[in-house]
Amino acid sequence: MIAVVGGLVIGLCLGLLGSGGSILTVPLLVYLLDHEPKAAIAESLAIVGGIALLGSIRPMLKRDVDWTSVVLFGIPGVLGTVAGVWLSQWISGVVQLVVFSVVMLVAAAMMLRGRRGGDVEDAPTGRTRRDHLILVIEGLVVGALTGIVGVGGGFLIVPALVLLGRLPMRLAVGTSLLIIAVKSGAGFAKSIGQMEADALHLQTIGVFILLGGVGSLAGNAIGGRIPQRRLKQVFAVFLLVMGTVILVREGSELLAIDDVVSGRTPIVESVDPE
Repeated sequence: MIAVVGGLVIGLCLGLLGSGGSILTVPLLVYLLDHEPKAAIAESLAIVGGIALLGSIRPMLKRDVDWTSVVLFGIPGVLGTVAGVWLSQWISGVVQLVVFSVVMLVAAAMMLRGRRGGDVEDAPTGRTRRDHLILVIEGLVVGALTGIVGVGGGFLIVPALVLLGRLPMRLAVGTSLLIIAVKSGAGFAKSIGQMEADALHLQTIGVFILLGGVGSLAGNAIGGRIPQRRLKQVFAVFLLVMGTVILVREGSELLAIDDVVSGRTPIVESVDPE
């Protein structure tokens, strides 16, 4: 039941906002389905990539995808994601969740603050070489973040496409979905080679993708009827609460581990009475 509801909600977020789905996926897998953090992050890449791919079908058919931006942002994003997955081998699951919680808080702050130009509906105009270069650099950075903590990065991709890519919001959302699908898929393929096959819950991934795809299509269809600003504010408050809870929980565990390693907290060994 959790997978059913979770998949639908994740899909709706991706369809409505072009972002937000992966921010929900990892907490659902770790805290509600009790998956190991590293497995959950790898599964999140597959789930978000699959849902985003299904959700991008409608924008592609309606020509609401800017292919130049897909190339400029997507190719560096794939390279960054593969590098991030490779780097994550040397990062503990607890640290990954702490970084993930910080990403949630940053996303919440960005959504609450709002982005100038986010509601523009004119045709894309006036791109400069500097804009192209920044898109490429941000693609690498967001890709690395995707690989390390399993987030699709739509909350960073959409504003970048609007402000730097000079895209209207409608095109930015459709383009973001396709970029997320490509780089998340590449990240999952890299993750498979670094994990044992039985560590991944393939059935859960399939259920999330199937129902999330339905939710994404529905969200994309009704997105124009819901005020985007209000929707983002509500979602941002949720992220703020969840991010704080995860940061406190995982941060305290990380500090406890550090105390043991540094010797500040003694390790008590049980002694069998004679």
